[in-house]
Formats: sequence, structure tokens, C-alpha cells
Amino acid sequence: MAISGKAVLAGVMGWPVAHSLSPALHGHWLAAHGIDGAYLPLPVAPDDVAAVLAAMPKMGFRGCNVTVPHKEAALAACTRVDDVARRIGAVNTIVFDEDGMAQGSNTDAFGFMANLTAGASRWNPRAAPAVVLGAGGAARAVVAALADAGVPEIRLVNRTRDRAEQVAASLGTADVGARIAVGDWDRRADLLADAGLLVNTTTLGMAGKGALEISLDRLPAQALVNDIVYVPLETPLLAAARLRGNPAVDGLGMLLHQARPGFQAWFGVLPEVTAGLRAAVLDRISPARP
Repeated sequence: MAISGKAVLAGVMGWPVAHSLSPALHGHWLAAHGIDGAYLPLPVAPDDVAAVLAAMPKMGFRGCNVTVPHKEAALAACTRVDDVARRIGAVNTIVFDEDGMAQGSNTDAFGFMANLTAGASRWNPRAAPAVVLGAGGAARAVVAALADAGVPEIRLVNRTRDRAEQVAASLGTADVGARIAVGDWDRRADLLADAGLLVNTTTLGMAGKGALEISLDRLPAQALVNDIVYVPLETPLLAAARLRGNPAVDGLGMLLHQARPGFQAWFGVLPEVTAGLRAAVLDRISPARP
């Protein structure tokens, strides 16, 4: 629909930002709900994050998403930050209050769990350990989500062990029931024994990146496999899991579900992740535009 002078404004801030799929998915929801609003790509240089966030509410923006490389800088620039974002150490969603103050949150953990729940309703997070590959920002969100969901043990494995130990130390606080154990990368296949979930948060397996080499022989047949990579949608890891009969969930749903809380806060409607939305976003995906 055409927007008016009263249109509600939101957007995604990044550097660069032209590759972002967020305008496509939010644009789909705006059209589906007939909302007088716009969601814009906002290319912002790293040195300008604080200044732009201060100016946005003055220009009528209700808020924005934040993508790389600004998630940590946005956390520092927000007036208030929710507990999840503070634990993860990054903000990806900002809402401006009536006074123009930036309220930061991180919806990646929500998006991750919502994707697993939608794609594998029989998976019980409390039933068995989880193995998480990677120790970057996405891994922090995944580990936080799994700990909050009651996973009894999280085995964190990264090519650089020191980074995994840093994540475990920062997230394995006394109020987290899950035990976060760091494993060696060369033993990653052995750590799959008795696991109920395997999550790849690395870029290995992504189009244009290296291959993720891991044997699934020791993974129980009922264990769920998730790859947060969505280019390609069916990664070699997911294909190998399905071939041996394991349930598998692709990574696109995490992107789609994490956008829902922000859309609700800015535009007043809690949208759904539908087949039509997936199709609209998949139309924008290619190996050249992850």
C-alpha cells in the first residue's frame, strides 16, 4: 500500500546493509497487514552509530534493527538494555520510548528457539545435552537460549578453544542451570554421543565458505540437527542428517522469527512466520547475497 505523511518508520542499521534481508521480510508483513509504514535499509558507518541513534527518534523513527558490525556499539549507546541482550553482549533490536530514549534488546535467542519449536515440535530441550559448534555472536545467543530452555548440558566446540572458553565463562553464571562444557574441535564427533541436539553456528557450510567436516555416526537417531546457515537453505550438514533419519531444521526460520518482536513493538501487530513469508525472503537469497 502507499505510505502517507503519517507513516510509521523503522529500519535496519548496518555497514554495509544492502545485503540485508530484513527490508524484504518486514515489507512483506507491512503489506500483508495493510500498515501505513516503511522499513528502510540504513547504511551507517561505525563511528556514526551513537549520533544516528540519537537523531532517529527526532526524524520519526519508532526504532530499528541492528546488524553487523554495530551490535556491540548499539548496546553501549542504548539508555536501557534488557537482561538477554546484556548476557549475550549485543543488541539487535531497538525501540525508542516517548522521550526518544533507546531501549535495546536481543531477539536472536527468541528467534532460535521459536524456529526449533516450529520445525521440530517433539524436541524436548530438557531431555539430553546439546552440542554447539562455534563461539561467535550467534553462538552466544544460541547458548543463552538453550540454557534458559533447561538444556542439562551444553557442549561448546570452536576451532579456537580460547573463544569458546570466553563464551562459557561469560554465560555460565550461577543463575544458569545448564552446565556449559568446552570441548576440543578435533573431538567434535565424539561429543555427539548421547546428544539430543546439534547446532552449527559457524560459517562452515555456507556458500563460498569452507566445508563443515563432522561425522554424525555417534549422533543418536532421534537427535535434532540445526544449521543457522541459510545460504544454501539445505546445507551439507542438514542433508547428511536427513539421510540418516535425524530430524533437521534449517536456519531461515531463526532470521524470520527474530524479527517478530521488533515488528510488534514498532507497528503494533505481532506477525506470523508463514509459507508466503518464507517464499518472499527466499526469492531474495542467492549465493552472492547471504
